[in-house]
Amino acid sequence: MTTGDAFDRSAGDSPAVLGATRPQFGSVTIRNRGRLPHWEKDNATYFITFRLADSLPRAVLERIQSEYESILRLARQQSRAITASEDLHLKRLTTARIEQYLDSGAGSCSLRDENVAAVLADTLMRFDEKRYRLFAWCVMPNHVHAVVRVFPTERLAQLLHSWKSYTAKMANKILVRRGEFWQREYYDHLLRDEGEFARAVRYVVDNPAKAGLRDWKWVWIRGQGARATAGGVAGATT
Repeated sequence: MTTGDAFDRSAGDSPAVLGATRPQFGSVTIRNRGRLPHWEKDNATYFITFRLADSLPRAVLERIQSEYESILRLARQQSRAITASEDLHLKRLTTARIEQYLDSGAGSCSLRDENVAAVLADTLMRFDEKRYRLFAWCVMPNHVHAVVRVFPTERLAQLLHSWKSYTAKMANKILVRRGEFWQREYYDHLLRDEGEFARAVRYVVDNPAKAGLRDWKWVWIRGQGARATAGGVAGATT
């Protein structure tokens, strides 16, 4: 899905992202808005995953949350920051375990519906180069991946809320259903260098094939001309 086991696999970098500049680092805010902590930084580039409400059993999230809290509680008790190994473990908690459920096709897989998938694709692209810069995305049957740089005027949480609230309303209308469409929690990983950025983009593009989806058209990658803008000036054009 994202970092840890997924990002550590050396699959080779896509030509579209080779040479991407290293994002400039600044202060990172750790925000906990629900079950999982979120790392945020102004003008940062993220790997994001959000998923359908029925795609991941609640027990899985509860186990992940319990491990997160245990690690963070120990660091607080010792009045220290989390170590590099603890940080890596936190990231890996939300990769292989969750990915196993998502790519197995758990839940209703409502995003297989062509009309619903089209709404997702249109929504993601609507404010590209206005509020954020997209580098890659894919709409899977029960979840969505995106690599996106959030411009300084925006916040990641508000961006995700906008995407999810609008698409939930439209999807429920298309599917003639009611109730919660997206799972409240989402996963984001702050991409700290060009290596992580390249692997994240490659992961997004390859995910449909790895999940056994043939001729899957709901996947997109920005062209070669945008490869150096992951950490560039907001609003830069290709």
